[in-house]
Amino acid sequence: MTNIVLLLSAEEQTKVQFHYATSRIDRKAPGVIFAAKLSDTTITMYKSGKLMFQGGGAEREAARWGTASSTPTKSTSTAKGDKLPENFAAMSVIGSDETGTGDYFGPVTVAAVYVPADKIELVRELGVKDSKMLTDDYMRQIAPDLKKVCVHSVLILHNEKYNQIQARGWSQGKIKALLHNQALKHVLNKIAPEKPEHILIDQFAERSIYYNHLKNEKEIVRENVLFSTKAENLHVAVATASILARYAFLKEMDQLAEIVGYPLQKGASNKVDEMAARIWMKHGEETLRSMTKWHFANTEKARKLVLKKKS
Repeated sequence: MTNIVLLLSAEEQTKVQFHYATSRIDRKAPGVIFAAKLSDTTITMYKSGKLMFQGGGAEREAARWGTASSTPTKSTSTAKGDKLPENFAAMSVIGSDETGTGDYFGPVTVAAVYVPADKIELVRELGVKDSKMLTDDYMRQIAPDLKKVCVHSVLILHNEKYNQIQARGWSQGKIKALLHNQALKHVLNKIAPEKPEHILIDQFAERSIYYNHLKNEKEIVRENVLFSTKAENLHVAVATASILARYAFLKEMDQLAEIVGYPLQKGASNKVDEMAARIWMKHGEETLRSMTKWHFANTEKARKLVLKKKS
């Protein structure tokens, strides 16, 4: 599908709405202020002033109003991984990403999201970009709207289960591979019989290692799967998955904070050691274990702090 985006002034927007008034359709999607549908073209106008043309007649209709805004088709990212097809950022893609793996407190969360070509501009209008450029508060704001407009699956591996399978010898790589595969299966089932042009996984392991982790699974997602680091910069589907995974993680952290009575420190720093020791002394070892990744070095550091305070 051809996608062309123009940036118009307020005066030009008014002219567009008047021109396509007889073809106007109702679009209640967030950020959309006007939409029209011709026999071969869909026209969507956003609050930002962007006007998107999609379909066989996109070039013809866009030519009435100006020159398309330049959108790079090749990434200048320093990402490593599979070579992506030309114009990949404009394709229909399922992206997957995870968060929480480096945090002592809180679960591991994985999200997979389908963003078809005709929703890419809408997702951008809703504020999606590299989640590392977004604050937690901002992601909390935009995630609910993204969940409404995008087919998605979010998986949460709570600490009790994480600690059980980690104690059986499962590496974080295997845990993440299983979660990604499961989330991707969920999204594929939800959109069937439609299929994405590609699936892009934010790479945390080489392809061979990733699939080796999945060798005992009955259903393994393999068709049109690509791997790349910094994948959130390569397609909005991965950026959206990153945001939804983070949103789920933050909500879980909120629930854990209610147990102890204050917000929990993210990451795995010395401040985390001190907070863990504080929780250990007040609520006990089992409570601390239930909200942490117990095999992290923070556990022993917290144990030493507890013994020091008791001595």
